[in-house]
Amino acid sequence: MNKLHSDIGLIGLGVMGSSLALNMESNGYRVSVHNRTSPQIDNLINNRSKSNNIIGFANLEEFVGSIEKPRKIMLMVVAGTVVDDYINKLIPLIDKGDIIIDGGNSHYPDTIRRTKELEDKGFQFIGAGVSGGEEGALKGPSIMPGGSVSAWPEVRGIFQAISAKVEGNEPCCDWIGEDGSGHFVKMVHNGIEYGDMQLICEAYQIMKDVLDMSNDEMHQVFKKWNEGELSSYLIEITADIVKFKDKDGTYLVDNILDAAGQKGTGKWTATVALELGTPLTLIGEAVFSRYLSSIKQERIQASKLLSGPSHAFEGNKEQVLNDIHDALYASKIVSYAQGYALLTKAAKEFNWNLNYGGIALMWRGGCIIRSAFLTKIKDAYDANSELQNLLLDPFFKDKINKSQDGWRRVCSLAISHGVPIPAMTSSLSYFDGYRTERLPANLLQAQRDYFGAHTYERLDAKKGEFFHTEWIKGN
Repeated sequence: MNKLHSDIGLIGLGVMGSSLALNMESNGYRVSVHNRTSPQIDNLINNRSKSNNIIGFANLEEFVGSIEKPRKIMLMVVAGTVVDDYINKLIPLIDKGDIIIDGGNSHYPDTIRRTKELEDKGFQFIGAGVSGGEEGALKGPSIMPGGSVSAWPEVRGIFQAISAKVEGNEPCCDWIGEDGSGHFVKMVHNGIEYGDMQLICEAYQIMKDVLDMSNDEMHQVFKKWNEGELSSYLIEITADIVKFKDKDGTYLVDNILDAAGQKGTGKWTATVALELGTPLTLIGEAVFSRYLSSIKQERIQASKLLSGPSHAFEGNKEQVLNDIHDALYASKIVSYAQGYALLTKAAKEFNWNLNYGGIALMWRGGCIIRSAFLTKIKDAYDANSELQNLLLDPFFKDKINKSQDGWRRVCSLAISHGVPIPAMTSSLSYFDGYRTERLPANLLQAQRDYFGAHTYERLDAKKGEFFHTEWIKGN
């Protein structure tokens, strides 16, 4: 390639940024790169680049000048003020119509703000969620772009070329929608990821603490599950993890401190659900479970003072494993149903035109939650684009109805043995609440009216007509 200018510029050469640059290069693109410090530039170009199509610049102005117009500049830097700092540095150096792309895990309100601010100045902005970790970034991630609609034709070729491919070379990347929609969808993806991981961890703990299974036995179960309807990247890696041995011959997973970390996107998902009034119970419990795990010393202390059930398991192990499978599958349906309900609510709130089936397709490859399951979600929205809840789709309705007996048995078993499974139990409670015509919120409304005169509606009156009762006087 004998081009004077690069096809795209990339700022930020951490794990994800470096991998994306190499991905772009391997797909035939010329890439200008810049980093706050020079060693990362030198390492990428001298040790990792496979050709001469990655060009490094220590000087930001020279970096900008090296890119073909309209310039496409992708930021792979820490979310927050660092993104704004780089945008402010770039604005004096770029021309009207140039495109700045934020490929980090930015919070969607920031992306909404940045899109408006840059468009008002005559520039274009894209907030692109990128999922798949280091391997995905290098070999093909799932990319979820949103922002300035006019910018999409300019970046589409590069983004779809470097993204993961599924069935017939179909790219796991398409336009999401306006302003912050791309980063919102990525946020929900990460929330679902939290839920999926927590569900698998709960299945693992039941196997370990109730069924007293060995790591090799658990490996065989997860391996088998990955060959069926639970097939997914997270089930696949779990099968690998539980059998992996440390240098001393012990199982590595058993030597890892049980205190979970997080970067905040799961918390954002739960917080936004509260703000938009959407029941996202499973993902919320997954976030809280990580917080609970983090107070390790407090839990050690509590374990010496607080007791639980001590009886041994005496049932049919194979039946329980089948039940765990069904509980995991049913809970997974609820997780996605809740996630999609949040997407639907956000689309109405922010006037986004989201392609729900298309989003599922983007998650089928490259990303952490990729699974066979997602094709069924695409089918559901193809059949009914106005679907209110995944639980109402014929396929998922049938699956969850057939799974619920095992689901209930597993929840009962775990509770009776003192094993915490907050994601599975909260998803079951959501299912039971969603399918219940009359919930006890009538009593709750009466209580609110009693102590705070908050009023209530009546079944035998018009919708929107409110009443108040002098409860004490009435008695």
